[in-house]
Amino acid sequence: MANADSSSSSRYRSVLNLRRKAHIYALVVLLCITSYLLAVFHRGSRLTTALSLSAPCNHFSAESSKTFPRCSANFSEYTPCHDPQRSLRYKRSRKIYKERHCPEEPLKCRVPAPHGYRNPFPWPASRDRAWFANVPHRELTVEKAVQNWIRSDGDRFVFPGGGTTFPNGADAYIEDIGMLINLKDGSIRTALDTGCGVASWGAYLLSRNILTLSIAPRDTHEAQVQFALERGVPAFIGILATKRLPFPSRAFDISHCSRCLIPWAEYDGIFLNEVDRFLRPGGYWILSGPPINWKKYWKGWQRKKEELNEEQTKIEKVAKSLCWNKLVEKDDIAIWQKPKNHLDCKANHKLTQNRSFCNAQNDPDKAWYTNMQTCLSPVPVVSSKEETAGGVVDNWPKRLKSIPPRIYKGTIEGVTAETYSKNYELWKKRVSHYKTVNNLLGTERYRNLLDMNAYLGGFAAALIEDPVWVMNVVPVQAKVNTLGAIYERGLIGIYHDWCEAMSTYPRTYDLIHADSVFSLYSNRCELEDILLEMDRILRPEGCVIIRDDADILVKVKSIVNGLEWDSIIVDHEDGPLQREKLLFAMKKYWTAPAASEKTN
Repeated sequence: MANADSSSSSRYRSVLNLRRKAHIYALVVLLCITSYLLAVFHRGSRLTTALSLSAPCNHFSAESSKTFPRCSANFSEYTPCHDPQRSLRYKRSRKIYKERHCPEEPLKCRVPAPHGYRNPFPWPASRDRAWFANVPHRELTVEKAVQNWIRSDGDRFVFPGGGTTFPNGADAYIEDIGMLINLKDGSIRTALDTGCGVASWGAYLLSRNILTLSIAPRDTHEAQVQFALERGVPAFIGILATKRLPFPSRAFDISHCSRCLIPWAEYDGIFLNEVDRFLRPGGYWILSGPPINWKKYWKGWQRKKEELNEEQTKIEKVAKSLCWNKLVEKDDIAIWQKPKNHLDCKANHKLTQNRSFCNAQNDPDKAWYTNMQTCLSPVPVVSSKEETAGGVVDNWPKRLKSIPPRIYKGTIEGVTAETYSKNYELWKKRVSHYKTVNNLLGTERYRNLLDMNAYLGGFAAALIEDPVWVMNVVPVQAKVNTLGAIYERGLIGIYHDWCEAMSTYPRTYDLIHADSVFSLYSNRCELEDILLEMDRILRPEGCVIIRDDADILVKVKSIVNGLEWDSIIVDHEDGPLQREKLLFAMKKYWTAPAASEKTN
């Protein structure tokens, strides 16, 4: 009996110990989960607070980090593929030297912000002002003082909204255009401004729900595109020279040139031919400034009447060879319209001596280091004169959610209407999850956003109600070319190869999103070079969201640590059993030293 009692007591103690251990394990797990949830859902004012809370339960161990030094202060505006010094090696003819020319070896240091750098003004205040310390150049305030582009006011720049050809302001100029074509019904959504100045035209169109991408070449000192980006306006470095601009065909509703100094009539009209390629059927080309209204302004332009008359005659001839219709020329503005299709153009080819059509091998959507052509890019075939080639896009804002014509016509391999609809819902869910991790997303804190692998533009579409704009990049290595569909949604973007630097200034973006980018490039180039480029184009205290396979993210995190970013890997929105994980990071604030510190 005693043995039985002893055995029973022993079993009781054993069960009790097991229960105690179970309680301890449960408590540890509970503490871990609580800490994790605090990290994910913490509503602090900075992402770094949330990141630091995650440390106790981070189940990913990063590899040892390589440290990347800080570049010297003279690299603060370094644009690797548009370096003014390297450009001197290339031909001046047709501005070849201002096109992309990337270095053989990428820089292995971190580009500094200028001393005194501050976070930009929030949108919409940023449209009208920027900190001098962020773009320390006063040249334009002197050179363009009479034209009212930009003024210096103490520690900041002020943008009055003036321009060379709109002395009464961009708003009044846009109203003048609106008297000639409809800017209010949503039929015009995407616009391109070539030779954009400080992008006032694009800045003021935003209030009309017209999304303008402003481009200009890299300046030696004037930094026009940099000013545009500081204002929170979509822009990048680009020039019409010998290569196609990195857009698909049939992308823009409007292309605009206001005294942009592009020789439209020269080189057999090749630059207007390029505009025709990326202009949507039925789209408009707007020209103001020389030679338009030359009879009134020829003396002020300090040019001969005969010369200006000849220039306009040549432009008219090129436009006619493209089968464009001149809608109107009123005062300082002329507008041409691209035909809805090419039926009449082909029928009248022999009679009107229009330019030849490109052959079938000349893909109009190919636009990465692709030479411009003088042949006319054909639009999709139609069966009647009333039909719009490629399909009609809905007016904005319906356009965003409607199935893009390229998809419902089956021209994007593997992408169906069902794929598109599911993708739209998926990204609404994902972005909602992102906002629980970083509560600053969707607020005025982030204005300029980049999606490095945009696919169908779902990330941008999910943020459409927020005070942001998104540059959608479709990598040239992507399995399918979806950039045309992105434009058909009323969004903007470019082609790019992330093994090279982007055509933009340092500190362009407030937030960078990278979905499966590092898996895509893992065997193509060094991941550290991509991350160094991300560091270059990200603002101090800017955010990065990287979505990728867990093993890839461990490698990425080890590099990120060497960039001095605060970062955390968190689970997929569908839970910890998913192989795909998320890395959230914030670039620390640091700048080049003050001039006195450098001297010492």
